[in-house]
Amino acid sequence: MHAPTAEPPPSPAETLDQIVLLLSHLLQASLSIKSFSCRWQVIRSKLATLKSLLAEVSESPCWADNALLLTLLPNLLSILRRVDTLCRQCSDASFAPGKLLMQSDLDMAAAWLSKQIQHLDLLCRSGVLRQSTAIVLSQPSTASSREDLVLFIRDLFTRLQIGGSGFKRKALESLIKLLADDEKQAGLVAKEGRIGYLVNLLDPNSDPVICEQAVMAVSMLTCSSSQARKCVFDEGGLGPLLRLIESGSNIMKEKAAMAVESITSDPDHSWAVSAYGGVQTLIELCKSGPFPAQIHAVGAIRNVSTNEEIRIALSDEGAIPVLLQLLVSGYSSAQEKAANCIATLASSGGYYRDLLIKENGLSRLLHSLQESTRPEMTEHVLRAIHSLSGCESTSRHLSTSTPFLTQLSELIQHGTVMIQYISASLLANLPISETNKREIAGCMGSLVKLMQSAKPDGLQEVATNALTSLLTVNSIRKDFARDDKSVILIAQMLDPKSDWVSKKFPVAVVSSVVAGGGSKFCRKRLLDAGVYGHLQRLAEMEVVGAKRALQRLSGNRLKNILTWLE
Repeated sequence: MHAPTAEPPPSPAETLDQIVLLLSHLLQASLSIKSFSCRWQVIRSKLATLKSLLAEVSESPCWADNALLLTLLPNLLSILRRVDTLCRQCSDASFAPGKLLMQSDLDMAAAWLSKQIQHLDLLCRSGVLRQSTAIVLSQPSTASSREDLVLFIRDLFTRLQIGGSGFKRKALESLIKLLADDEKQAGLVAKEGRIGYLVNLLDPNSDPVICEQAVMAVSMLTCSSSQARKCVFDEGGLGPLLRLIESGSNIMKEKAAMAVESITSDPDHSWAVSAYGGVQTLIELCKSGPFPAQIHAVGAIRNVSTNEEIRIALSDEGAIPVLLQLLVSGYSSAQEKAANCIATLASSGGYYRDLLIKENGLSRLLHSLQESTRPEMTEHVLRAIHSLSGCESTSRHLSTSTPFLTQLSELIQHGTVMIQYISASLLANLPISETNKREIAGCMGSLVKLMQSAKPDGLQEVATNALTSLLTVNSIRKDFARDDKSVILIAQMLDPKSDWVSKKFPVAVVSSVVAGGGSKFCRKRLLDAGVYGHLQRLAEMEVVGAKRALQRLSGNRLKNILTWLE
């Protein structure tokens, strides 16, 4: 005897017809219900909305091809049958359920209907029901039109909101591929997609595969577009990302930290890290998290350290020793970000400088300076050392460290412009002994060249101050005078016809060279270069320091003439 053959499931058109018939019946039957009238009025309103949406669905040419809709219709039919049961119970005078139980059932039915309305409305507005490829939209290519991209993105986010796990995973895979193929699409995704649906998937307690895909997509969005970063932040994404850092898998921690670093790159967003309790979360990730995640965590800390309130929280939560440890033991990119953050803290006031010094920060910075091979790292470390040098004990230590001073001289000669600027500023401000000044005098030619540079602002002044500091030593003045290029450049800078440098700077150098009477050799070299005539004209123009320099030079010259006549 053959087993009975199971009946095939109804077609989409048959299911839709059943739903429409049941809706019409419920709209009519519910009118006569006397009990719980207010609740039935709400349900009737939702039934009418559903009927209108389904009419729109049936008019769409390709509705029967949409896989999402095909999963929604059976669920909707099941819900309507439950509503029909409630309708018959409330219409039966002999039926006497508990009042509170029936109220609860009716409220649940209204909520179910609301959710179905939301899903159908989203499908209708997305436009995917009008496309023949709506079962699985093909991945756009570089040649795809903007209209195709918009439709594809809307379809993805529709699946993220109302699809099951399979739909969500496939949609996230497609979204990740879209962003990987062309990161410029992140802005369009932020504009046309509903980022809030993506943020809702950042739940470590949900499907781990979906959560991992979601955080990867969010990290790609935030790293590729300022508009996307703002959307993720505005949709409340920072809190879930910080929670993933606390309890997610290693890959989740890394991608979440990457997204947090990108979001906090906007100063307007940094305050929220503290509001979500994220300061300690980021510090803990720097201390014990996977190395790739540490890189982004310290980057986020660097970003938020520009906020005074968060700087206080960072110091209170113990961030400074963690940053100093990363400075000497982390990945190169983590070291650089840690150095940047330390430089920010060091420049933020005596309280932070004292904390850094207390945690042995100066020795670690000096070690990093010796080891650094990257200009960006060197610049951040120098900035931090420069800030710490405002402390008297630090200044004394640096002034007596011949290796450090020698490195400053090398950086002035061979560093980037900003490195030269900071190094020259340090050299100018430190109370260096004559012995150490003689050790680093080889950078004088580079300092003269820096005096010609208009940018960055202040470079000419710090180069002049550093040079005049070295010229307090008599033997160094003679070395300077022997350098033809430097003497000629100073003379050219003094020429009133040139306007590419403020005259007070070369005047100060000349005044330093002939200070204390100077040597016959130094004066002769300056006079031979034409400095005397330039100084005369500058004195007439009342340039600061020109008269004094001229008096020194001319007075010494007159004294020599009188000595020769005798």
